[in-house]
Amino acid sequence: MMEALLFAISIVLPNLVLMWLGFFMHKKGQIGKVFIDQASKLVFNYALPCLLFFSVIESTVNFGKQLSLLGAGLATTLILFVGAEIYAKLFIQRPEDKGVFVQGVFRSNMAIIGLATVANAYGSEGLSIGAVYMGVITLVFNILAVITLSRTAIGSQSESKQIAKQMAKRESYAKMITSKMITNPLIISLSVAFAYKLISSALSLPKLPDVVTQTGSLLSALSLPLALICAGATIDVRSMFNLSGLSMQASIGRIVVAPLVAIVVGSGFGLTGVHMGVLFLMVASPVAAASYVMAKAMSGNEVLAANILAFTTVVSLFGMAFGAATLRALGWM
Repeated sequence: MMEALLFAISIVLPNLVLMWLGFFMHKKGQIGKVFIDQASKLVFNYALPCLLFFSVIESTVNFGKQLSLLGAGLATTLILFVGAEIYAKLFIQRPEDKGVFVQGVFRSNMAIIGLATVANAYGSEGLSIGAVYMGVITLVFNILAVITLSRTAIGSQSESKQIAKQMAKRESYAKMITSKMITNPLIISLSVAFAYKLISSALSLPKLPDVVTQTGSLLSALSLPLALICAGATIDVRSMFNLSGLSMQASIGRIVVAPLVAIVVGSGFGLTGVHMGVLFLMVASPVAAASYVMAKAMSGNEVLAANILAFTTVVSLFGMAFGAATLRALGWM
């Protein structure tokens, strides 16, 4: 059991330390909003895509064998989405709260917290598998987010003209999300990496020059530490503890229910070892920061979204540690 606890601490503590550093530096005025915005753009547009690209092309993992993991991830996401939709329909009155609640339950922060924790746990092998998982499930996340936020916004309208406007708005957002997915640097980098890997294996192309791989390695090394520092710097303690009953319910869904569903579904798909670990850590991550952006853009309850984001960003890391220790002790990851 001690070995399992040390494993859990080793994969979560580095993330907590870097997030605390970001929070501390922001509190002391050593970094501000301008730096956070610019650094986040650097990570999202350049460093993280570079990390994903080189993780895939340098990996010896057989990606064809990841279908069970992808199937388990898709099933887990759909179960959480449908379950949250049913709960919202039965127990949540205000339409602007429903989509935000549903997002808070099913949508996790895979690109930063999830990927960093998987890298801490399994190194380059886990990072490669996690990159593939993230690329596929991110597409599903965006589609489901548009569905739930659009439908609940429409449900708040009573007159036909207003409904027509909301329908038009939904279509415009659907087009916007489709455009964003096509131009998403993370998705582009993964697509290019898979294409390169297939062509390289088919034509026996030589390896990339050392200067390219070394430059890529340096840029990749920026991504996860800088992303975690920025995540810590954006934490709002007042929002984190300003929880309504609804935000706490959504947080419980994200921190407790989602990981349990992942474990059950992963077991059903026969996942063990690194595959079960990747599924659990990706699903058990806090709610994605994009959930707040989308809620605000699509007339959802942005205050509720901010509270869920702040609370789960910190608390879920402890849940991830406890879950990882338990699964490790049982020999499941």
